Amino acid sequence: MSTSLFIGLMSGTSMDGVDGVLADFANGAITTVGSAFVPFPASLRESLMVLQSSSPDELEREALAANGLAAVYARCVEELRGLATGPIAAVCAHGQTIRHRPELGFTRQTNNPALLAELTGIDVIADLRSRDVAAGGQGAPLVPAFHQAMFGKEGETRVLVNIGGIGNISVLRGDGRVSGYDTGPGNVLMDLWIGKHQGKDYDAGGAWAAGGTVDEDLLALMLQEPYFALPAPKSTGRDLFHQAWLDAMLARRPGVAAQDVQATLTRLTAVSIARAIKAETEQPGAVYVCGGGAYNDTLLADIAEELGGKVKVQSTAALGVAPNHVEALAFAWLGYRFTQRQPGNLPAVTGAKGLRVLGALYPA
Repeated sequence: MSTSLFIGLMSGTSMDGVDGVLADFANGAITTVGSAFVPFPASLRESLMVLQSSSPDELEREALAANGLAAVYARCVEELRGLATGPIAAVCAHGQTIRHRPELGFTRQTNNPALLAELTGIDVIADLRSRDVAAGGQGAPLVPAFHQAMFGKEGETRVLVNIGGIGNISVLRGDGRVSGYDTGPGNVLMDLWIGKHQGKDYDAGGAWAAGGTVDEDLLALMLQEPYFALPAPKSTGRDLFHQAWLDAMLARRPGVAAQDVQATLTRLTAVSIARAIKAETEQPGAVYVCGGGAYNDTLLADIAEELGGKVKVQSTAALGVAPNHVEALAFAWLGYRFTQRQPGNLPAVTGAKGLRVLGALYPA
C-alpha cells in the first residue's frame, strides 16, 4: 500500500481559514492530488486575532482557540481524505502564528496536534519552526527550500514571492543557490484598512486601491520603518505590522483620504518587495507570485512598475500550481521531509547554525 500521500495544512497571517493540499511524493515527484479550504468561524478568527497581543487570561484562551483550530483542521482533513486513493502517511499542520520573536529565542504557532491526531486517526507533524529557532535561526521563511525543489530551474534565476499577511521572497538562482527573507507587510495592513472603512475582508483585485492616489509623503514615512533596512536573515509578522503601527504613521501624516491610504499601503507592499528583489538579484528571469496577494491585480502591476517594467510578474499558476495552494503544498513537503529525516530549513535563509529536521510527531 502506498505511503506517499501527505496532507499539508496552512493557516496564515490573514487568518481567514485553512488551506489544505493532498500531495503525492511517489518516485521523487511532487504532485498535487487535491485541495480544500475551510473558513474560520467568526468566533475563532476573533479569538485568534485577540491573541496577537497580550491580554488577560490568554493562556486559557489560547488553549481553547487551539482546540477550535484543531477542529477546523480536522474538517479540512476529512475533505481531503475523500480524494485519497490510498492511506495517508501524515498530516503536516503549521498552526496559527500568534507570536514570532526569534530575537528572544521563540516562535509560537498555536495548535493542538494531539487532538488533531485523535480526531483524524492519522499521524500529525507539527511545530515546524521551533527547531530552526533553537539552532539560532529566524524560523522563517521556511518555504524557500520547497520553492527550490518545486520551481527551481537550472541556468535561470527565478524569484518566488509569497504575499500572505506578510510578504517574503525566495531567490532561486540557476546554480542552485537560494536566498530569501520576509520583506515586510503583505496583505495585513491593506486588509486591516479596508476592513475598517468598508467592512470587507480584503480589497478584491485591488479595485479600491486602484481608485485612489498614492500619498508619497505617507509612503516615505512608512518606508522609514527600521525593519526594511535590517540585513538578512530577518523575519516579521503582526508583532510589528499591526493597527497601532498604521495609526502611528497616519498620525504623522493626517488628513489623507481613506482610499488614498489604501493605494499607499498597496504601494508600500510593492516597493518593499521590489527593493528586496533588486537587492538580491540584478535581473531575475521571472517573478512568480503566490498567496492571496497574487489575486490583487493592482499590487502585481505596482510590483512590475517598481521593477522597472523589465520583468514579467505573474502568479505561480504559470508554473502549474495555484497561488493559494503553494504554502499548504510546502508544508505537505516539509511533512514528507520529516518522515524521511531530511532537513527542511535553509541556513542561508533563516540564519540557523545548520540544516535541521523540522517538526514533531504526534502518532495516530
